[in-house]
Amino acid sequence: MAQFTLYNKHYNASASNDISRVDCDHVPLCSINDVQLRFLVPDDLTEVRTLCQEWFPIDYPLSWYEDITSSTRFFALAAVYNLAIIGLIVAEIKPYRNVNKEVIANILGDELYTRLSGFQMQDKGILSDSMGRTADVGYILSLGVHRTHRRNGIGSLLLDALMNHLTTAERHSVKAIFLHTLTTNQPAIFFYEKRRFTLHSFLPYYYNIRGNGKDGFTYVTYINGGHPPWTLLDHIKHYASKVRLTGGVCVWVAARVQQVVRWFYHKLLTRFNFIE
Repeated sequence: MAQFTLYNKHYNASASNDISRVDCDHVPLCSINDVQLRFLVPDDLTEVRTLCQEWFPIDYPLSWYEDITSSTRFFALAAVYNLAIIGLIVAEIKPYRNVNKEVIANILGDELYTRLSGFQMQDKGILSDSMGRTADVGYILSLGVHRTHRRNGIGSLLLDALMNHLTTAERHSVKAIFLHTLTTNQPAIFFYEKRRFTLHSFLPYYYNIRGNGKDGFTYVTYINGGHPPWTLLDHIKHYASKVRLTGGVCVWVAARVQQVVRWFYHKLLTRFNFIE
């Protein structure tokens, strides 16, 4: 397994200004063991921005990159090989009760970056109502790997790091991890389904990419004992199991009562000398 190290990144002037090195065209991945994981730092902003512009169809504002490279609000982890970032995951932990209060339309700088202007997020129902009152959820904002290093386990390495972080005793309140992806992003869908994420909802025109509405999916996986709201079938199965359990108990109690009655009857007859 790759090393998970927390350290400050040190640059020299020539290296930090050479944006072309993040392309990694001449950096073959020898082994997953050669990859290091570390949290993003402010000095990563330019490199991370260049990578995200190559990987994702969404044009994030500068303030977003400033946040993920400096704020402790985010779990922002980079996979580093030969001093270059070749993958990253950005996630956020938030109270579940606040998820559905987020407005999809967000003003970011001078640009209106919308998923669907004026509507609210359609992620209601990820957790049951009783559990959702006090639970937290993890939301994956971005997960990407440089094209020259894909299919080497880097994405799984980053996702595993997040999962391990959220399944500690300190994060037991986190009951689910969810994300959004384009319906046309088949590699991402295949990756998450392979990692036991399940489709939760269809989001028509969720993304606005270069002025065009694009559909999205919500995918979710459950951790720390979390589970989705029960359907009618789940309730039927639950009560059926209770009936089976109760039925077994009743049979056991009836057998014991029968033994007691027989014992009492035998003692009664013995006392009045009806049997010898």
